[in-house]
Amino acid sequence: MNASIENPHFLLRRLHSLFGLLPVGAFLIFHLWENSQSRLGMEHYNVEVFGALQSMNYLPLLEIFAIALPLLFHAGYGLVILRGGRSELGRYRYLHNRLYWLQRISGVGVLLFLLLHVGWTRILGMFDPSVHENLFGHMQGLLSHPLGFTIYLIGMLLAVFHLCNGLWTMAIAWGLTTSVHAQQLSFWFCSGLASILTALGLHGLMGFLS
Repeated sequence: MNASIENPHFLLRRLHSLFGLLPVGAFLIFHLWENSQSRLGMEHYNVEVFGALQSMNYLPLLEIFAIALPLLFHAGYGLVILRGGRSELGRYRYLHNRLYWLQRISGVGVLLFLLLHVGWTRILGMFDPSVHENLFGHMQGLLSHPLGFTIYLIGMLLAVFHLCNGLWTMAIAWGLTTSVHAQQLSFWFCSGLASILTALGLHGLMGFLS
């Protein structure tokens, strides 16, 4: 155990999974809930949801230190893990080996989606004040286009899978589910969580179009 702790990759992998769960994963769940409020209409979303968040004290510091930096570390070290991994899907065809590689692929997909999402909302909002003045209308315009809706739908599904599958593998790596039975229970719990978050995400996307 001491040899493992002294290994820098052991510690980095633990930080990688921890950051993926607490700051990043928790923010994803909050963000899905936040966007599900779109069903209550434009005024409610712009004023009670987005407007309320923008008026929070120390919001820029929270976004940088609680979201952006943990996300950058999780994404950056995830790419390091992906580069050092070996694909043996042809040799090991069992489900969990496929899920391992889907986890890596989904991480790249989520990263690309986040770049698009931040570009279409945050960065564009720096040059066009109307984006932040009416974020509901801006998202409605993006999602009204079939390509835009498809991108957001795929991005949401990849993000939910990456979180829930990562939670399942994290429980194994941290020694929380060591027996086969415990891993099966954890797998079904994470699958149920994924179903709930997917429904919440779909609810939010459709709310912008209602």
